[in-house]
Amino acid sequence: MDRKTTNTLAIDDFKRNSNVAFAILYQQYFTYTKKFVLNNKGNLEDAKDIFQDSLVILYEKLFTDDFKAHTCLGYYISGISKNLWLKKLRNKQFFIEIPENYYATHQEEINLAIENERDYWDKLNVYINSISTHCKNLIQDIFMKNKSIEEIQSKYQYTSKHNAQNQKHKCVEQIRKIKNNDYFQH
Repeated sequence: MDRKTTNTLAIDDFKRNSNVAFAILYQQYFTYTKKFVLNNKGNLEDAKDIFQDSLVILYEKLFTDDFKAHTCLGYYISGISKNLWLKKLRNKQFFIEIPENYYATHQEEINLAIENERDYWDKLNVYINSISTHCKNLIQDIFMKNKSIEEIQSKYQYTSKHNAQNQKHKCVEQIRKIKNNDYFQH
């Protein structure tokens, strides 16, 4: 399912107060939140809670703004999730209750987090589209499709996992070089 179809189905479903949108968004985008939370001192339960809170905030945003999905809903959810998790990490007890009016009171902060997330992904897409086709496919398989190194080794017919890891590293380095050149030019 492409992004536009996912966005349209989810938004239409939310407006009908049906739960199908939650299932679609969970299936499509939970992985991003899970990775972020697990890589930042959280566990699977934390990731699930943060993702659910993000969906509630997105739901509120759909009805309080003149919402138009100009980009992938995953960017909105990722931005909201990162904002919520980082806020939770700043709290020393690692416990924060998300009040019902969270979106209304933190609207500017959430919108900025969403915008930053969209900018990040837009820049990353430019960098990825600037590398070799082989590396572009490899990076998408590893990071977007979450394929294991064993699956990568098999698909690209590398002789060992070590060779697959080396190729992954070389492709990431291509992106890093393009990013650094972009940084120094601005």
